[in-house]
Amino acid sequence: MNFLAIIPARSGSKGIPDKNIKQINNKPLIAYTIEACKKSQIFDEIIVSTDSASYAEIAIQYGASVPFLRSLELASDTAFSNEVILEVLNQYHNQGKDFTYFMLLQPTSPLRKVRHIIESAQIVVEKKADALVSVCKVEHPSFLHVSLDAKGRIQTDCLHKRKRRQDSVMQYRINGAIYIATTEFFMKAKDFYGENTYAYLMKEEESIDIDNEFQFELATWLMSRSE
Repeated sequence: MNFLAIIPARSGSKGIPDKNIKQINNKPLIAYTIEACKKSQIFDEIIVSTDSASYAEIAIQYGASVPFLRSLELASDTAFSNEVILEVLNQYHNQGKDFTYFMLLQPTSPLRKVRHIIESAQIVVEKKADALVSVCKVEHPSFLHVSLDAKGRIQTDCLHKRKRRQDSVMQYRINGAIYIATTEFFMKAKDFYGENTYAYLMKEEESIDIDNEFQFELATWLMSRSE
C-alpha cells in the first residue's frame, strides 16, 4: 500500500496573477501544501503538476518532485483537475510505477493542517473507501438562497419553501482542501464520487479556498493569527 500526493499548480491564474507562488507571510503559497505533505510522512512521493519551469524550481526547492511538466492542453483555465490527475497517474504507470492511493491537494487551501491529511488518509484505509472528499458546514442553508429575475427582483417562489433554521437538515459543501481515491477506482470512474465515497469534515475557518484577493487577505490574516 502506498500514497501519492498530487499538487496542481497551473501558472496562468487570472483572478490573482501567479496565485500559486504568491508570497503569503514570506513564503510562496504552494510551499504550505508541500510542507504539510512532507510533515505528514504518509506519502511515498509528492509531485507538483505544473506547466511552468519557474514554478517547478520553487516546488523542488521546498521538497516536491516535478518529474515532468504538464501538457499544454492541460495548462489552460478550461482544464479539469480530473484530467490533470489522469495525466499524472498515466505518466507514472508508463514508467512502471503505480500507487494504491493518491491525494489531490490544492495549494489554494493553505489552512489545511498536517492532521487533516493524516486523519483523512486513515479514514480511507480503515473504511476501505473508494474515495474521500473534504467538506465543511454550509454557512447559509439553501432555504435562505433566492433567485433574481432579469430586473434584479427576488423570485417569490423561493420564499414559499422557507423553514425554521432549527428544522433544516444540516448541509455541507465541498471545500476543495482534500480529495483522495484509490487509483483503481479513479481510473475506472474518472471521478471521486460513488457509492463508497466518504466525507471528511473540516471547520469553516480551515476551509478557505483562495480564488480572489479578499480570500487571499483573509487566509493571510488567519494564518498570522494561528502562528
